[in-house]
Amino acid sequence: MQLYMITYNVATKHPEQDLDCLLGFHLAKANESLPDFYVVGLQEVKSQPQNIVLDALFDDPWTNALREVLASRDYVKVKTVRLQGTVISLFCLRKHLLHLRDIETQYTKTGFGGMWGNKGAVTIRLSIYGCSVCLVNCHLTPHDHLLQERVTDYNTIIKSQSFQAKETTNILYHDYVFWIGDLNFRLLSGLSATEIEQLVEKGELTRLLAKDQLRHVIDTGEAFSELVENLPTFPPTYKFEFHTSKYDLKRRPSWTDRILHKVNANVYENLTLQAEQLSYNSLDYYTLSDHKPVVAEFIIKVFSDYFERMIEFQPLDTWYIDEENYASYTLSGDVEPTMWDWIGVFKDGFTSLEEYLCYVYAMRGTNNTNTARSRVKSVVFPITAVRTPGQYRLLYFSNNSGSVLGMSEAFRAVNRQGTSTISQLTYSDGFQ
Repeated sequence: MQLYMITYNVATKHPEQDLDCLLGFHLAKANESLPDFYVVGLQEVKSQPQNIVLDALFDDPWTNALREVLASRDYVKVKTVRLQGTVISLFCLRKHLLHLRDIETQYTKTGFGGMWGNKGAVTIRLSIYGCSVCLVNCHLTPHDHLLQERVTDYNTIIKSQSFQAKETTNILYHDYVFWIGDLNFRLLSGLSATEIEQLVEKGELTRLLAKDQLRHVIDTGEAFSELVENLPTFPPTYKFEFHTSKYDLKRRPSWTDRILHKVNANVYENLTLQAEQLSYNSLDYYTLSDHKPVVAEFIIKVFSDYFERMIEFQPLDTWYIDEENYASYTLSGDVEPTMWDWIGVFKDGFTSLEEYLCYVYAMRGTNNTNTARSRVKSVVFPITAVRTPGQYRLLYFSNNSGSVLGMSEAFRAVNRQGTSTISQLTYSDGFQ
């Protein structure tokens, strides 16, 4: 599986530049070379206190823009988690949707002693083809002299976040951990902003990295020592004058934006896990913010042809608008349905798992002919399930695992011949 990681502090700006470069599309020669997953971590997405409710209900402009671009290459947004200006989103190719399990989310506030979410972390954990993966995006305490606060932030996040999935209750217990974000680590004292800029211009990055605070706390074991990072070969990513690639020397240039990972390699008898890092770059092209985005690509080992807890929908006949419609499905032997499992109606070609048009609870909407022990179930959908002609799909969601256990083939919804829906009636139909 190939994973493409992005971290970008957008400094409250909107996505006004082309996103193809950010997503690596300029490097892809054909769809088969595209990543299987995109993990996008954003910081300082515009957020205002009066918009907290709206922010919780609707995606931000960056996530919407990324979803639109990725949808053209058949990616689906699996999950987004937001803590004020800190956002993490996971996208995957449509073909992988049925192989994701046990999706959970968490967040940790670290601003103002944990009382405010202007700083902190957002996390998505899940299983991909049987391997557990934890994805963390954080925005830690700023400023050169507050190194110990950043150390405290990291340890607070590690200790405060816990998950329901067995054997992976802690971030670091997962098979794979990817930690991205604006970590805000600066350079140790001794060099002025001008001296740092001069060393960057000379290409003496190794000398600067020797003073990197993140390397220091990893070496001392104070923070991030459980993770590894390929040394950056790109210049410091902060701080730039807006709309330029020129350093703003009011701050000492630093590598604030980082991507680290961890592999628990020997947890399975028949598979040695491995994460091969293919690249680690900053993108100088983007000038909206005072940060440069940082991207990295990884290939991870997972179980091939892994199937678990599957639902198979029986072929669906044509549905009729403004009528009750039915669907049948078969539970695999390892599925334990709950009263809160649900089946959503989606337009064919949906771009997010949140785009359902209607849903019914799988057990409570079950046809009376079902028996408790039967593995074949049928469910009835209300007349309001679909309102316009088109192509649709059904997705079965497990309440316990937060994931898609089954997806139907596309089916057609039409008006029954000789009828029309209220929404299609016009004055010529006799309505005034």
